[in-house]
Amino acid sequence: MTTLYDAMGGADAVLAVAHHWHERVLADPVVSHAFRHGFRDDHTERLAAYWAEVLGGPTTFSASMGTEADVVRRHSGNGPHAEMDRRAVECFARALEDAGVPDQHREALVSWFRGANEYVNHHFASPDDVPDGLPMPVVDGSAPVE
Repeated sequence: MTTLYDAMGGADAVLAVAHHWHERVLADPVVSHAFRHGFRDDHTERLAAYWAEVLGGPTTFSASMGTEADVVRRHSGNGPHAEMDRRAVECFARALEDAGVPDQHREALVSWFRGANEYVNHHFASPDDVPDGLPMPVVDGSAPVE
């Protein structure tokens, strides 16, 4: 038994998914709007560290890069954008394929991503509404995957 992070292939797989997802969203005419003001040079690596931690991997993101509150603040207050959300999830599903993540884990990962996307983008109306100290979410408490 292992975490979803381990089951999908660990650090290399998560970084590959983040890389492919980022390429796909930048190429998408709707989702790329989220990056119109630019992004950090290390966005993909930070994204991979965040995803890795949430999926049961190392705590690199929270130990050295930011907090859950930082992530949610960065994504809050942009109003409804259902089409962008749908397309971002589709980009994630395709990125899993691009990265060669085993088929048996893709449904669980897409489900997680859809819910995480909904939370970080739409749970709080404004960045000012996001409280400090939000706990880092961990998929199913890092429940083992068989």
